[in-house]
Amino acid sequence: MSKRVDDLLDRLTLEERLAMLHQYVPAVPRLGIASFRTGTEALHGVAGLGVATVFPQAVGLGAAWDEDLVRAVAEAVSVEARAFHRHRPTPTGSGTNGLQIWSPVVNLLRDPRWGRNEEGYSEDPLHTARLGTAYCRGLAGDHPEYLRAAPVLKHFLAYNNENDRCVTSSGLRPRVLHEYDLAAFRPIIASGAATGAMAAYNLVNGRPCHVSPLIEDELRRWARRTGHELFVVSDEEAPWNLVELEHYFEDHATSHAAALKAGIDSFTEHREDSATVIGRLREALERGLIEEEDVNRAVRRQLQLRFRLGEFDPDLDPYVGIGPEVIDCPEHRALALRAATESVVLLKNDGLLPLNPERAPRIAVIGPHADTLYEDWYSGTLPYQVGIAAGLQGALEGSGEVLCVPGADRIKLLSRSTGEPLGGTAFDVQEWGDGVLTLCEAGTGRYLGLQDDASLAADRTHLKNWFVNETFRLEPAPDGEGDTFLLRNVRTGRYAALDPADGRVRVNAATPETAERWHRELLRDGAAEARAAAEQADVAIVVLGNHPMINGRETEDRTGIALPETQEALLRTVAAVRPETALVVMSSYPYAVDWADAHLPAVLWTAHGGQETGRALAAVLLGAADPAGRLPQTWYRGDEALPHPLDYDIIKAGWTYQYHRAAPLYPFGHGLSYTGFAYRDLRLSSAVMAQDGVVDVSVTLADTGTRSGSEVVQLYVRAVDARYEAPRLRLADFHKVRLDPGQSREVTFRLPAERLAHWDVTTGAFTVDPGRYEVLVARSAEDIVLSTPLTVTGVSPPPRALVGRHTLAVDFDDYTDITLVDATRVKGDAVAPADPAHPATLLFRSVDLSGASHFEADVARAATGQGEARLEIRAGDHLLTEIAVPVTGDHHTWTTVTAATATVGDGHHDLCLTLHGDFRLASFRFTAHAPRSKEGAE
Repeated sequence: MSKRVDDLLDRLTLEERLAMLHQYVPAVPRLGIASFRTGTEALHGVAGLGVATVFPQAVGLGAAWDEDLVRAVAEAVSVEARAFHRHRPTPTGSGTNGLQIWSPVVNLLRDPRWGRNEEGYSEDPLHTARLGTAYCRGLAGDHPEYLRAAPVLKHFLAYNNENDRCVTSSGLRPRVLHEYDLAAFRPIIASGAATGAMAAYNLVNGRPCHVSPLIEDELRRWARRTGHELFVVSDEEAPWNLVELEHYFEDHATSHAAALKAGIDSFTEHREDSATVIGRLREALERGLIEEEDVNRAVRRQLQLRFRLGEFDPDLDPYVGIGPEVIDCPEHRALALRAATESVVLLKNDGLLPLNPERAPRIAVIGPHADTLYEDWYSGTLPYQVGIAAGLQGALEGSGEVLCVPGADRIKLLSRSTGEPLGGTAFDVQEWGDGVLTLCEAGTGRYLGLQDDASLAADRTHLKNWFVNETFRLEPAPDGEGDTFLLRNVRTGRYAALDPADGRVRVNAATPETAERWHRELLRDGAAEARAAAEQADVAIVVLGNHPMINGRETEDRTGIALPETQEALLRTVAAVRPETALVVMSSYPYAVDWADAHLPAVLWTAHGGQETGRALAAVLLGAADPAGRLPQTWYRGDEALPHPLDYDIIKAGWTYQYHRAAPLYPFGHGLSYTGFAYRDLRLSSAVMAQDGVVDVSVTLADTGTRSGSEVVQLYVRAVDARYEAPRLRLADFHKVRLDPGQSREVTFRLPAERLAHWDVTTGAFTVDPGRYEVLVARSAEDIVLSTPLTVTGVSPPPRALVGRHTLAVDFDDYTDITLVDATRVKGDAVAPADPAHPATLLFRSVDLSGASHFEADVARAATGQGEARLEIRAGDHLLTEIAVPVTGDHHTWTTVTAATATVGDGHHDLCLTLHGDFRLASFRFTAHAPRSKEGAE
């Protein structure tokens, strides 16, 4: 293949090769090369191309903890992608639908407020990597030469916030970088399962991800051993951001050149208009910013991928015969039901579940999700919908009665000026949090939305637009009585007003003073209707949660984790009259359901589970299926203040089960079953292991109940008395086991020493410290069942010697009030005070300063600014020296400052560097003699 790729590359002209660097690659008829397009979305079903099988959201697949299931889902998705490739038109009407799949998303679910939480698998890197590998293998297929589809990992790197995502920087200290964020990508790429990656919108340590040296230094280094090149694509319009939003480069030719040289092979920009991008790259070539080999390298990677997809060998392509009948075929429908069922998590059960229709034949299903399913931005078009009420009614087969009540108020908005109702009709109103409402026309169910001319119309049956125009707020009129409101569109921020020219309602008022006043007339009390249904029923199932296109979604993070106020009130209203109430949370992310956990007998969670959600929930609620899901992320308590969304330091901030110190509402890995499981006989093949060794772990699991059920056996490890701030515990392996009543099985794990490793900032590498560890078997991160000690033998690391050594400032052990920044536009990290008005500190613990007489540091300072700029160095409480930092003219221009130090006593010391003022520190060193002066450099 390599020879064929090189031969084809040589036949292409330079202009033809340049054209291949854009997302929409034109055909080359003279060589028989067809057009090519990077990127088809297929996160949990083929998206954006029409009706396709819709599986549970990725976070729901994560809750299944089942690699075989995830791989089967991905195989079905890629088979349908092949059918779309050959048998369905493209959105643009030309070419074919692409086989390069921009999935899976392996960003870690660090913060549950992340708007795209639904797209990731887990907060844990090992869990994410295992499921990501399974999804990639399912997409790619098993053929040794040809790919069914080409999986691309998203988004590299540390992308976990939406608000201002194109200009925010994720601060990653080396330990967090290597132990957490890179750890989700590394195993997938090293295994050869992924064929590419997409760079993220954000910056990391002050440098845009699209020019990150980590693309070459990490991603491609891991891929090298697989024998295949990694094809790296940009996110949409991200190259443009380098100049226009991030202001990282002065012009687009320079920015595109930097991205290409950093490892971006395909530019997703300006949609079908490739001329702009190619023009910028041509200019970069003419200016000498890139060389022809930079272009060739990227094109070579694309051609290799296209060869692997069988494009140039149609007679040999094993997948060419896949027909359109596979789309939403019976087998895929059955798989969608299985996936939705296995992802349901039983969070609490005091005996209410499973329901017995003979004892409780009347079931009230209440709430905004009672019988409604939703598509998210990356789902396909639902071929059909089975809601929860419909699923229960079908499963009962006439043996019970299902009452379905949305619990929504029906209102009219009457103009105070004319007395006429808005739209001439009534609306059912739902609140989705933070006062954000949707208004659905009574009778048709269509959403009221803002039109291009600022008028209002109820013309959409569902919400799935990049710009959502169908959300509003009803704000109390500042000069009105309690029942007088202003109608404000969320997207534009403008208010509804009467057009004096024609009397029509248009949403174009900029201020409350010019807005129309509306009287809210209540026609149907949703809470009262729900209360009545609950009183008539034997059991109430309240189904609450989010709409995937409102509030938390791409481009918008959630403001908190509480349920919408009206949903919480609805739940309490129902529970007050029907104690036999179960809460089903159907959502893209965790909620703080503290009240429900304290007052209700049963609580369940499911992600938006696709077309078969209702049948899946019905099977679990009625006991036809055991609740097999386990939480893929921590559910925090509502009264707990979460760290700042941009605090990516999971160690210091206390994110995830690894470092979170307070008891959560529901822990990572939590999930109950209808049967009981007992663990016994935890054994290690050896209680002692070398630093590069391996031990086998075995434990016996038994089903002690009267039903068949599934258990996820979770293996954790933790260091005892570590010299660094170690995780409370860390997932080392897991295995999902299904047992019949009375059945037992020995579950075995292979535990290599590398699962105990941490990133050693002293050596700049992973290391396994000798010493004591614990191996733990658990039902969740907070429910440890069995544990046993493990000793790692080897030579203990010496104290950190700093004299005569170059130490990077980012290789600290602890810090206060610093921010991580770029040392240059090409490579290197540095530190700076988060607020120059306040000092920032770096701590290096237990260091050896024997013989030190001088100190030097590499610093950069853009301008004089206000106040001082100095670096203070202490060993414990002992001041060693202080150095004034000169102006270097730019924060990427560096100079070395030096000073003699006071005598340091014998022994080991905690070294503290304090930064005063606005400057950057990249590295430092102690010497036993006066160092030579150095010139500043960029």
